[in-house]
Amino acid sequence: MAKEKTIFTCTECGGTSAKWLGKCPQCNAWNTLEETRADTGPAKNRMQALTRGLNAPQPVATLSNIAAADIARTPTGLEELDRVLGGGIVTGGVVLIGGDPGIGKSTLLLQALDALSRQMPVLYVTGEESGAQVALRAQRLGLDGSKVRVQAEIQLENIIATLDAEQPSFCVIDSIQTIYSDQLTSAPGSVAQVRECAAHLTRVAKSSGCTMVLVGHVTKEGALAGPRVLEHIVDTVLYFEGETHSSFRLVRAIKNRFGAVNEIGVFAMTDKGLKGVSNPSAIFLSTHDEPVPGSVVMVTLEGTRPLLVEIQALVDSGGPSPRRLSVGLERDRLAMLLAVLHRHAGMACSDQDVFVNAVGGVRISEPAADLAVLLAIQSSLRGKPLPKGFFAFGEVGLAGEIRPAPRGQERLKEAAKLGFSIAVVPKANAPKKPIEGLTIHAVDRVEQAVDLARSL
Repeated sequence: MAKEKTIFTCTECGGTSAKWLGKCPQCNAWNTLEETRADTGPAKNRMQALTRGLNAPQPVATLSNIAAADIARTPTGLEELDRVLGGGIVTGGVVLIGGDPGIGKSTLLLQALDALSRQMPVLYVTGEESGAQVALRAQRLGLDGSKVRVQAEIQLENIIATLDAEQPSFCVIDSIQTIYSDQLTSAPGSVAQVRECAAHLTRVAKSSGCTMVLVGHVTKEGALAGPRVLEHIVDTVLYFEGETHSSFRLVRAIKNRFGAVNEIGVFAMTDKGLKGVSNPSAIFLSTHDEPVPGSVVMVTLEGTRPLLVEIQALVDSGGPSPRRLSVGLERDRLAMLLAVLHRHAGMACSDQDVFVNAVGGVRISEPAADLAVLLAIQSSLRGKPLPKGFFAFGEVGLAGEIRPAPRGQERLKEAAKLGFSIAVVPKANAPKKPIEGLTIHAVDRVEQAVDLARSL
């Protein structure tokens, strides 16, 4: 009996190799090649023939002659989800949403399906649950009398036949890792199956005008499982974030061909499903009766939305090897700020443990958090709190300069609207006209900011 032919496929980019290699020759990722069965020639030819039927040749046109019309959007009925999508769903758009198990992906999409079912035909394809389990979840969410059509199926060809028969305008595939095609010999969830099934469903969505949502699994590192090409195929990539012990969830847009990226939607998990949070700044601020040392509020930007987030720092006596730990902030940037604080402000923490945390589980990646982190560290080190209603933002450079943050006026107005009264900001972000109820201190050096914080 002839030995079955195998190939080695990269889990990152989907590239193949005839033998195992430590580094993928296509994307240079290490230890990503996995052995899979090679697809037979006839099966591959059948898949290519099936693909050609959906890809009719398109005429070539001059760019200046193409009409640039606005994209029509349909609201999902969930304002926070619409914000992340850019205003609503787009006809023929394909959305990939990933998140940790049990975080609420299926709950959110079932609520969106129920709201959309009142104005268009919708279909929910579940490969991980039975129809009875979906009905039980809908009952818990109070979605009685829902018009959502449900199919429990994992075979790609049967799903496409159902799409042709039902002609839905909105379809959810939960999840893409469970779908397989008979035209491929590899197992469901493999690189080849995920890549080909996602590509085929995307072509169906584009040709039929059906908006498709693909639910994806994530790895233990938090990245979407499967080949990285999966994120390139779709139009929008959303990540569902949140801590298991917290009732709040964040939906973040990483890629969006029809809107802005880095937008976030904030939800609260209740016994009736996910509810949008109209004032998300409230969940990222701790409620202290009196100011406490090591606490500073900053204004960060998530897409177009300014959010107030509390930064907490704790400086404590350490041992021979002091620890540097940050939650929600970059650890390398924390080490840099400690060096700047020592060199330019004369405050040494070399023999101290330093812990920094962003309240509420939010992750801050922009450098505008530098000044707030630095002032929180000096407040904890001195053991003296900053005054009530104090906030700060700005980027700190290695030379001790404080650089401006983008859209500083919006940050100041958002803080003033929520009742904050004292601000330390970069000199370039100081407004030309005073803002009512807000005292603004503009600084351009780290030592100025530290001296100012001591005098407040």
